[in-house]
Amino acid sequence: MLFQPSRDEVRRFLAESFRRWRDALPLDPIQARAAEVIALHPEYFPLLTDEAALFRDYTPADGGVNPFLHLTLHFAVAEQLAIDHPPGICALYAERCVRRGDPHEALHDLVEALGITLYEAQRSGLPPDNDAYLEQIRKLR
Repeated sequence: MLFQPSRDEVRRFLAESFRRWRDALPLDPIQARAAEVIALHPEYFPLLTDEAALFRDYTPADGGVNPFLHLTLHFAVAEQLAIDHPPGICALYAERCVRRGDPHEALHDLVEALGITLYEAQRSGLPPDNDAYLEQIRKLR
């Protein structure tokens, strides 16, 4: 069975990974990957140390991005790139890096495509479609 952490468990994991990275404490490999993602987003550092921010609801009505969803999608893309799964994602990421001229912006393109793919899967009640995900990346301008 797959491990399916709750929203609060994911947020605690991100906060703990941040704390250990900030305090130069040892990180396990998964915490290290999370810390790499978090380091790209200094605007979220205060949220990772604020208990109220960690557990509040972030909705579209707030007018912004859910920072924890963003970090989680970023983390998922980092994991995908580490193993080139779905196959071909590394090549598409390399193309996005050239097109965007900025690896972080290219990562955000993949995060956006993954978010759309997961939304469509949730809406349809079907598992995420890897081919649709890769096509979503290709369609980005």
